[in-house]
Amino acid sequence: MKRKFLALLLTLITITAVLAGCGGSAPKAPEKKAAAPLKELKVTYVKAPLNIPSIVDKANQTIVKGFEKDGTKVTFPEITSGAKQTEALAAGSLDIASCLGGTSAILAASNGADVKVVGIYSRAPKAFNIMVKDPAIKTATDLKGKRIAGPKGTILHQVLAAALAKEKLTLKDVEFRSVGIPAGVNALLSGEVDAALVAGAEVLRAQRAGARVLANGDGLVNATIVVGVSGKFLKEHPDAVKKYMALHQESIDFMKKNPDKAFAFTAKETGLSTDDVKLMAPWYDFTTAITDKDLKDLEETQEFLLTNDMQKKKIDIKTMIAEVK
Repeated sequence: MKRKFLALLLTLITITAVLAGCGGSAPKAPEKKAAAPLKELKVTYVKAPLNIPSIVDKANQTIVKGFEKDGTKVTFPEITSGAKQTEALAAGSLDIASCLGGTSAILAASNGADVKVVGIYSRAPKAFNIMVKDPAIKTATDLKGKRIAGPKGTILHQVLAAALAKEKLTLKDVEFRSVGIPAGVNALLSGEVDAALVAGAEVLRAQRAGARVLANGDGLVNATIVVGVSGKFLKEHPDAVKKYMALHQESIDFMKKNPDKAFAFTAKETGLSTDDVKLMAPWYDFTTAITDKDLKDLEETQEFLLTNDMQKKKIDIKTMIAEVK
């Protein structure tokens, strides 16, 4: 009797174990492997046209000190070209493009690069100008048939297109020469061209040599500069991107609370006078939050690129946005 009872008990235990294995809790999924600690953070440093927060950060070493606490070394590759910045993001040789032109971000994304916009660096329509010397050129209408020099596929180029469009003209109505800003100013001052596309401190240089502003982005183009990262880096190191934006905000806050110090840092770094920095500083809005107006401006930038055959494939601008807060 005792043997039969033990046999029955063992059978019940076996059945219970089998049922638990079949219908019980599912096996645990393998734990997701955490990203390796970030040993180095590579961030562009671009001081022109007048990137005061970046200059303040360099002077105070805010980002360097902030990441040192986590054992992360911060380096600053010198890449000023927007196209080269997006190439570096795609290649992994750059982690954060601290101030990337909206045009460059859109072109890269439309060509398949996994570029994400995590915040706005600046908006400065008054900083991007069309400048002339000839007193006969009074409005953008007078640019028809004229020689114009400046960087192609940039915010400045977009300002020119928008100013012409307002007068029912297009870029085909002018003779455009693609050159860098300083070279464009030199060409204007020497009489090689009739107008130049000018930003930042070069505006003051041109004015002091007799040139004047014909038009700028005010009312035409919001001149949006963004903070860009690769989608891969954002996915692997979201906390690092979030921390970077917080430290960047510290530099903006420092600038607001200590304008004299911020302007002195900027004057020293750029070779401008403090008065020149004070004159130009109000042209810039460094608020990082992405607004509906910013999205609209980026969409208009895409239309400019598509209309002028600089962009082949249209994208949904919202797919680029990955704001971190």
